[in-house]
Amino acid sequence: MTSTEPQGTHPNAMKALEIRVWELMRADNRKQALQHCSQLNKTYPKYASGWHTASRLALKLNNPAVALTAIDKALELEPDHTAWLLQRAQCFARLNRSDELIPLIDVLASRVLRGIYQYSTLALLMTQVGQREQALTLYQRAVELDPGEAKHYYNLATLQRSLGDVSAAEHNLDRAVALNPEDYEAYKIRSELRRQTDTDNHVDELEHVLERGIRETRGEVQVCFALAKELEDLSEYERSFQYLNRGATLKRRNMRYDINRDIDTMVSITEIFNAERASSATTGSDNTEAIFVLGLPRTGTTLVERVLSSHSEVFAAGELNNFALQMTKAAQQAGLSSGGDRDALVRAAASLDFRKLGDAYIESTRPFTGHTPRFIDKMPLNYLYLGLIKLALPNAKIISLRRHPLDTCYAIYKQLFVDAYPFSYDLEELGHYYLAYHQLMSHWDSVYPGAVHSVQYETLVDNFEHESRELLAFCGLDWQQQCLEFYNNKSASVTASTVQIRQPVYQSSVGKWRLYREQLAPLVRIFEDAGIDVS
Repeated sequence: MTSTEPQGTHPNAMKALEIRVWELMRADNRKQALQHCSQLNKTYPKYASGWHTASRLALKLNNPAVALTAIDKALELEPDHTAWLLQRAQCFARLNRSDELIPLIDVLASRVLRGIYQYSTLALLMTQVGQREQALTLYQRAVELDPGEAKHYYNLATLQRSLGDVSAAEHNLDRAVALNPEDYEAYKIRSELRRQTDTDNHVDELEHVLERGIRETRGEVQVCFALAKELEDLSEYERSFQYLNRGATLKRRNMRYDINRDIDTMVSITEIFNAERASSATTGSDNTEAIFVLGLPRTGTTLVERVLSSHSEVFAAGELNNFALQMTKAAQQAGLSSGGDRDALVRAAASLDFRKLGDAYIESTRPFTGHTPRFIDKMPLNYLYLGLIKLALPNAKIISLRRHPLDTCYAIYKQLFVDAYPFSYDLEELGHYYLAYHQLMSHWDSVYPGAVHSVQYETLVDNFEHESRELLAFCGLDWQQQCLEFYNNKSASVTASTVQIRQPVYQSSVGKWRLYREQLAPLVRIFEDAGIDVS
């Protein structure tokens, strides 16, 4: 299908102007790109491809609402154009309009796609809505069409990893780094896929990559974390920690972060969401679906999620940011906008209509939830909103994970997170954050006695069946034997524990901090000074 041409115009002129827009974008000349695109749309308003270009440009500039308006103009001119529909789907994805995105993805899945861009873009959208098996086929097609492009192998591998096909993922990551030796993220992910051995590891290759020189800080950090992981597998603990510390220090040096802001926020939460507010007469939503699994990362939250989601009545919705988003939205709608002031937002949250907040949260999880009686929200940071969750969703179940302080902090320190947990790259900051978290959780225990089911990671892996039965009983769920065989759960996982949860429960991570007692001395000192037992 060709775009409609305005009467009396030359198609070459339209196309030339459109090409010029993208030349300017590739040169990072955004201002002129916008000017040329505006000229294109104004001069040739019936040129559908021009509106498609305007939409893609708006998305690149992080303006999905404008992007949607532009692509709708293209669809008014050519209503059934696959490329325009695919662009509309991307707009819905960026706007978190899942109720409109999913039906559109289903329409696109029935189309004959053309070109690598369409295959890989639809695969990404399918991945975002949980249609990973279908996305796998599209990524494989992209590889077939363009076998020399490294990113296709990387995309295919990350999807295979989430689905538990570790061997295939490693093979494709090998292909990715062979084609693009500067794909440092691929090196890091590959190191995490399995336990490395003396005869099968990538240590020499990774050290050569470092010696060769890495231009970008991010890449050096990723390779350092990969080396740390592989050397720990090989029991070379001193060398492992040297690379880990090098990577973490470099990461922290290039971040703008003030830990005192986070600590002050937790103090404000304890002051505002106190026992008096908890006991005040409020009416939240009567919904009973949500199970919140929270706690610091790397404490066993994914293991608990897999146990629960192996139950026939429970769906794992993933790490949802919905509660925080709905809280902020409700504050803005009530005229309680904080203007970026965290303390003001905490105070505003305490004045919300809790029933409306609870209902809005549940509605925001649709259409992914609602097809089973219960669903799990495994966002670790929900510990910040625990008091608000109790007010908005009094019938929700809340499960908190605890782990030995030093095992917790070491596990966090050695994990390279994606845009999360900025306190994790400096041992002293990590120790002080842990103290603030510990005090916040103690506060919730005193304000809501018995309302939170605490699971100690060490006890869980030591007495797995008993603790699993207690867990299901707390959630009001009948016992189902398959919950013990969580590793057979075929559902995808995209957390840092995606490889570990494919194995039966193990105890090898308990007490691992003892291998690094000397290196973790700053943490030991902070905890001992605070009176926290770390024996």
